[in-house]
Amino acid sequence: MAINEIPVFNNSEKLSVVGLGSVVALVALSALAVTGDARKVLVISWVAFLAMGVGAWLGGRSTDTSPYRLVWGYGLASGAMVTSAAMFLVPQAMGLGTAAGTPRIGGIGIAVGIIAGYGTHTIGHRLTHVETSFDTTTAAIAAHALSAGLIIGIVYASMPTLGLLLGLAIVSHKGPAGYAAARRLRREGKSPTALLLPAAGVGLTGIPSAMLPVPQTPLTNALVFGFAAGIFLHVAMDFLPNCEAGSEIDEVCSLHEHSHDLLDELRTHAVGSTVVGAALVVAAWVVVAP
Repeated sequence: MAINEIPVFNNSEKLSVVGLGSVVALVALSALAVTGDARKVLVISWVAFLAMGVGAWLGGRSTDTSPYRLVWGYGLASGAMVTSAAMFLVPQAMGLGTAAGTPRIGGIGIAVGIIAGYGTHTIGHRLTHVETSFDTTTAAIAAHALSAGLIIGIVYASMPTLGLLLGLAIVSHKGPAGYAAARRLRREGKSPTALLLPAAGVGLTGIPSAMLPVPQTPLTNALVFGFAAGIFLHVAMDFLPNCEAGSEIDEVCSLHEHSHDLLDELRTHAVGSTVVGAALVVAAWVVVAP
């Protein structure tokens, strides 16, 4: 038996102790966030937790094998994330770079963020070929959530005037990610309760990093915003619905007759969902912008 799991009575599944401990830690950190002036990150953290928690709950209980929901979930999330990063993080990075002497400083941060995101994702994929006591799918999602929380906390500490829209759009992928991961865990005969760790991950690192002193210099802020933009652009592109052979969506399509025709049809839905996700962020900005 893995050390992070204990059996549940009258159930063949196992309840993740690490997942439950993460929730307890998030509650404790939330109290610090209220007193430590990190309330925006607190709201983002709990929205991320609830979104992934609800997505995982639905995915763990779903018997629906239709791939349309999966495509639209991923498409809406990725479209929202790409647009949010392009509208809010990239202009900040370039503007701060200009204030520091050259906009190229912000561009360097963006490039480093994209490369770092790709590198950690690619190297992390090797874990799927290594036998570990902790589910590799959950570990990969948790690593992303913890790193994303760290960046969100630093960004909001650097620029406390930022509104909630940016953070909420950035964590918009949590629901679809939780849904897809829970379905994958179910197919492997594992408990989705392990997803409580990545669900709480944004708050576990975001709240402490938001309360740390950050040097308020244009150079530092340009690099921070550029790196954050690069990381989130990588994540957003990774969530773009992949309707190619061998993808997760293709695996779901294979459960249906005429799967090849269905995959072709889903490509149109993939494009439409990303456009709608992007449009929703722009519309929200138009409504709430001063």
